[in-house]
Amino acid sequence: MRILFIGDILGQPGRRIVKDLLPLLRSELQPDLVLANAENAAAGFGITPSLVEELLDLDIAVLTSGNHIWDKKEIYPYFRDQVNGRLLRPANYPGDSPGRGLFVGKTPAGIGYAVINLQGRVFMPAIDCPFRKADELLRSIPDDVKIRIVDMHAEATSEKQALGWYLDGRVTAVLGTHTHVPTADETVLPQGTAYLTDLGMTGPYESVIGMEREAVIQRFLDQLPARFEVAKGDVRLSAALLEVDPESGRALSISRVLRKFPQSPKS
Repeated sequence: MRILFIGDILGQPGRRIVKDLLPLLRSELQPDLVLANAENAAAGFGITPSLVEELLDLDIAVLTSGNHIWDKKEIYPYFRDQVNGRLLRPANYPGDSPGRGLFVGKTPAGIGYAVINLQGRVFMPAIDCPFRKADELLRSIPDDVKIRIVDMHAEATSEKQALGWYLDGRVTAVLGTHTHVPTADETVLPQGTAYLTDLGMTGPYESVIGMEREAVIQRFLDQLPARFEVAKGDVRLSAALLEVDPESGRALSISRVLRKFPQSPKS
């Protein structure tokens, strides 16, 4: 079984490249399941209900998110009203936060799978422990659902690596998101869990983590508030492809996927 997980979709450029290239990737890579992180799909900050539906209409099975999921207030009632639960927020937000961080479903071929969305705490908002929340959620997943994919949305490399080792042998993959910078440490850990510190960004790389360079540089120079706009140049789709044994849920391999437009769009 093959699973394609697309890294943070950022703004209109990210949505556009997913729409344009995903059919080609389906033909080339033959994934049985496509997942994506989409917390920055709306102009680089948050996501709206209409954009959720736009991405789900591309046959992306589940959308994960992170700390920016709350940036568009219209997502609050969407979380309360959505029937299928295919948009996730980090499960370790405390209390009765809208939405949920676990999805359990089946592929078109009838193979069961689970997606867990967690958020780190190092250099991030102080929320509940992602390690203990992972334990709790894994206990709730039916035993016959062997494929279990974790999106660890976190800033610190150490926290992501620690969770990968903590969950080795208990989940199929721990894939990091949030930094928008793809890492080159893809591996299958000893007990069969695929690991990658960060999937990278699906969006414009002629930028500072997706935003127009000039405003970000000026912010570093003068430390004054600035309005950041999504950049447009060098748009890329960044993802990881997993080969998985559906009987055991163990990962057999993980490889990075990076694709560009033949000529990056400027509008």
